[in-house]
Amino acid sequence: MDSRTGLPVVGMVGGGQLARMTHQAAIALGQSLRVLALTPEDGAALVAADVRYGEHTDLAALRMFAKGCDVVTFDHEHVPAGHLRALAADGVALYPGPDALRYAQDKRAMRERLAALGAPVPRWRPVTEPADVCAFGAEVGWPVVVKAARGGYDGRGVWFVAGPGPATEQVTTLLAGGTPLIVEEAVPLRRELAVQVARSPFGQVAAYPVVETVQRDGICVEVLAPAPALAEELALRAQRLAIDLATELGVVGLLAVELFETTDDGGLVVNELAMRPHNSGHWTIEGARTSQFEQHLRAVLDYPMGDTSLTAPAVVMANVLGGADGGMSIDERLHHLFAEEPGAKVHLYGKQVRPGRKIGHVTVLGDDLASVRDRAVRSARWLREGR
Repeated sequence: MDSRTGLPVVGMVGGGQLARMTHQAAIALGQSLRVLALTPEDGAALVAADVRYGEHTDLAALRMFAKGCDVVTFDHEHVPAGHLRALAADGVALYPGPDALRYAQDKRAMRERLAALGAPVPRWRPVTEPADVCAFGAEVGWPVVVKAARGGYDGRGVWFVAGPGPATEQVTTLLAGGTPLIVEEAVPLRRELAVQVARSPFGQVAAYPVVETVQRDGICVEVLAPAPALAEELALRAQRLAIDLATELGVVGLLAVELFETTDDGGLVVNELAMRPHNSGHWTIEGARTSQFEQHLRAVLDYPMGDTSLTAPAVVMANVLGGADGGMSIDERLHHLFAEEPGAKVHLYGKQVRPGRKIGHVTVLGDDLASVRDRAVRSARWLREGR
């Protein structure tokens, strides 16, 4: 408990943009968000008052960080499972806990657990040698998708292989490098969807509208809320699935469920899980009555959930990816963008610009999806390219 405010202290392991935006939500709630960052240049470390420095792989640093925190949560899934269990044994309130986080850290464990629960998942198989992938491809058809069982995001850790020859070469290299693997069928994809739910220790749940995520080169570039032309029955099924998974896996906090909408039967298939605020929910800052970041804090503190309804008929979030500087500073780009599109809401993460790196996002709201989407994409392009 913070002696100055009389309010709980939430600790967030990781100092990236998710912690940065959670810190912003914490201010309005009067909370004291403590951040474990790697360096003073981390996005959250640039703005938060209570910052500690240390590696998330260092148990001693994690223990020191947790002292004085009422709750510890995460802006990534990379804390070693053994460290999580050690903290839990120390009596630290971890939300989500190690038993739940396991399924966001390990894709093989996730696939096994979801299949046992009867959740819709792609056909898949663990990989111990190249022959496993070749046999799987012969069974389900090529191409197949090879994934790193641990780690990987924004297109990293995913490889499409077209046949036995490329599979043998790719898998031999990956296994030799110590990468644990699984292989999945290439799902007949209509589009990608995502749904977020929040769950409290008491068991209260709240679901956000289902959104469509637009991917390019494995990176999410746009989120459309609500997902356009999505049948109500399918939207309700997606929300029900996410609520059931949060309950069955014992998630406390936010759960983001990435989904494939298939072309063969118009069904849903679970792609990935994330147990934290998620890129697919950044639109909620302006586009929902309660942002995902406030909702995550409410959930881990066991507060009643906030209203998840939309604030406008159409909301589009466009990620700002790093590009060439083009001789124009980010400040100049902001100046021009705001002059052209005063309704755009810009969030910059305090990151150094690198090509393809997510350095911020832009959200636009309105009545007509096509117009809103065009404005959001154009605004993100202004910040990336200066035109």
